[in-house]
Amino acid sequence: MKSVLDFKARKGKAPISMSTAYTHWEARFLASSPVDCVLVGDSVATVVDGESTTFAATPEIMARHTAAVARGLAGEKFLIADFPFLAARKGINAAVECATLLMRAGAHAVKIEGIDGHEDVVRHLVQSGVPVIGHLGLTPQSVNALGGYKVQGKTDTAAADLLRQALAVEAAGAVGLVLECVPTDLAREITDALSIPVIGIGAGPHTDGQVLVFHDMLGLNPGFNPKFVRQFADGNKIVAGGLASFAAAVADGSFPSKKESY
Repeated sequence: MKSVLDFKARKGKAPISMSTAYTHWEARFLASSPVDCVLVGDSVATVVDGESTTFAATPEIMARHTAAVARGLAGEKFLIADFPFLAARKGINAAVECATLLMRAGAHAVKIEGIDGHEDVVRHLVQSGVPVIGHLGLTPQSVNALGGYKVQGKTDTAAADLLRQALAVEAAGAVGLVLECVPTDLAREITDALSIPVIGIGAGPHTDGQVLVFHDMLGLNPGFNPKFVRQFADGNKIVAGGLASFAAAVADGSFPSKKESY
């Protein structure tokens, strides 16, 4: 998958796989993988920098990581970059500047959390030629307003409101939607109601695709194991074993060998 047209065409045809990436080396793995598309998430702040929230990500930080990932992908994958905290809430001019940074860095689309209060921003970006993907449900940039990292849309009223927002995202011209931590039945209802692809994370099996954080799915984030994450490799065990072997080889003098020396 290399373009927004490929992404949109997959609706209802074949599930879409999406992984995050924050660095050039991760992108190189993904470039040669069968994973369909890549997200440079503002979760770089928590996963890479150890922050407690995503708030520390800025447009400049996102652009730098987007450029690194774009170089690693070398045009092999559809690349999406996150609008960071409040970047869509400072008016159209500020949003255009943020989109300019991310698209010049190599993104093919931008992802924006929420819709209420900045629908005009989404419309303006779309009309300016910037593909936009929405993000609803558990939106980490609104974690304080949500009262923590909790499943959203659990009541009838909350579910109806999420459906309303999803329809508004599509009406504003978005090419896709990420739906995070919502009940399976609601995710299915929203997916069926929209003509654009819906990518789930903690939203059950009935969306048009699934996204996970690179480090989470490969077991590289020890101690972090929410219900919606499946570890497809035990990366922590592999890395820990490699480091232990290196330290042991240095300690016993077997590294470097004659072959590894000049």
